[in-house]
Amino acid sequence: MNIIVCAKQVPDTTEIKIDPVKGTLIRDGVPSIMNPDDKGGLELALRLKEQHGATVTVVSMGPPQADLILREALAMGADRAILLSDRRFAGADTLATSYALAGCIKTLDYDIIIAGRQAIDGDTAQVAPEMAEHLDLPQVSYVIDAEKKGDKIIVKKENEDSVQTLEVDGKCVLTVLASAFKPRYMTVEGIIEAYATKEVEVWTADKIDVDETKLGLKGSPTKVFKSFPKALKEPGEVHEVSEEEAVELIVARLKEKHII
Repeated sequence: MNIIVCAKQVPDTTEIKIDPVKGTLIRDGVPSIMNPDDKGGLELALRLKEQHGATVTVVSMGPPQADLILREALAMGADRAILLSDRRFAGADTLATSYALAGCIKTLDYDIIIAGRQAIDGDTAQVAPEMAEHLDLPQVSYVIDAEKKGDKIIVKKENEDSVQTLEVDGKCVLTVLASAFKPRYMTVEGIIEAYATKEVEVWTADKIDVDETKLGLKGSPTKVFKSFPKALKEPGEVHEVSEEEAVELIVARLKEKHII
């Protein structure tokens, strides 16, 4: 079994800074980590590897410094790491990102594709489902467990008030919840191998199966009108009044705002 895990390097902070001109995140000087949901997906892949002898390939798209999370994935137990890094990928929205990742995956042998539910920097939860559409594959989101039985994958999916068990026949895309998996730590031996004997393959747009007009900023239909960090609200007013007076006060304020 060949498993592909899609992982993203994201800022490790709530102090998000935004370029006021471009409307994009400023990543310089901000520490980065592997996206938590993607790390949960990697843990699921490594468990399947232990159970069935699978080969795990981790794919990421980003700048050269994304090499760090791929080395971490190798140190945790992944067998292969590929970084899509090219100026032609820059400025990609979710559609262009999913298209580039799908173009890379088309060139690889795989049985299952695993990704996180969403990234903490964008919170769109769009890339993996869009990638499934590009690859014409069935997908299951909000996955909390998966096991292989014969040629089928038995998947447990979390819903709002229940857990659904699904049977998937053939290749598929799974998006994983980080809360369902506790990622393993890197071992000392794994870290040494990740940096001394293993390689992170860097692929440009020329290496993957894509139409260049659909990559990066020019291939992104999403346009950001305005971006800004969340501002703190001004402190509210405190009124020490009786219940009857409180009701009158609330009604008056609602009328002021034309809510009632």
